[in-house]
Amino acid sequence: MSALLPMRASGVCVHRRGKRLIGPVDLVLDGQGITALIGPNGAGKSTLLKALHGLERLSAGRIDWACPQHEAQQMQAFVFQTPVMLRRSVLDNLMYPLRLARTPRAAARAAAAQWCARIGLEGMEGRLATVLSGGERQKLALARALITSPKLLFLDEPSASLDGSATREIEAILTLATGAGTRIVMATHDMGQARRLAREVVFLRRGEVHEAAPAATFFDAPATRAAAAFLAGDIVD
Repeated sequence: MSALLPMRASGVCVHRRGKRLIGPVDLVLDGQGITALIGPNGAGKSTLLKALHGLERLSAGRIDWACPQHEAQQMQAFVFQTPVMLRRSVLDNLMYPLRLARTPRAAARAAAAQWCARIGLEGMEGRLATVLSGGERQKLALARALITSPKLLFLDEPSASLDGSATREIEAILTLATGAGTRIVMATHDMGQARRLAREVVFLRRGEVHEAAPAATFFDAPATRAAAAFLAGDIVD
């Protein structure tokens, strides 16, 4: 399979109803590990994730991958802040992307059962996915995205509104995924989570990349006053 990265976003802009949501954004994504997108509410984190994944139409600019676009799309997955559950069983939700990829039913069922055990949903295989708790739905959505072994995973606030126990479980899944070679780009409002997981940080402000740096550098010595103020808990527009 072709290499997916590096990815280069050049002059990327997204406008909607005459309003600029992001841009211009220049960004290079390469290497392994987790990139945390952080910034104030309305900074454009979710929009940038969707634009990079191809869910938002670009108003200007371009995104280039190390392989053709159609191949790049096949190597990616996206998990929304509010997971979308199919009105099917837990097992059927996990089998769905494998069956789309024409994995034989028996093999898909076996892989889905293994993932159920891996994320702590063993014994719930036949339960309707839509009645799961918030943390269970988020774990299921992550497993459904990871079951096809994507090279790149986009996550929008993966532990928003979850308690500490559920957040810890989500982070354990993400750590295992990066260890298995999946590159992750994650929007998060949780600075503790970004400190624990991120290899690099991209700080967005007013729809633009205000600062990008290795995580240790960013958290220990932010280069801009706005980033320092944000980390200190001040209001940054």
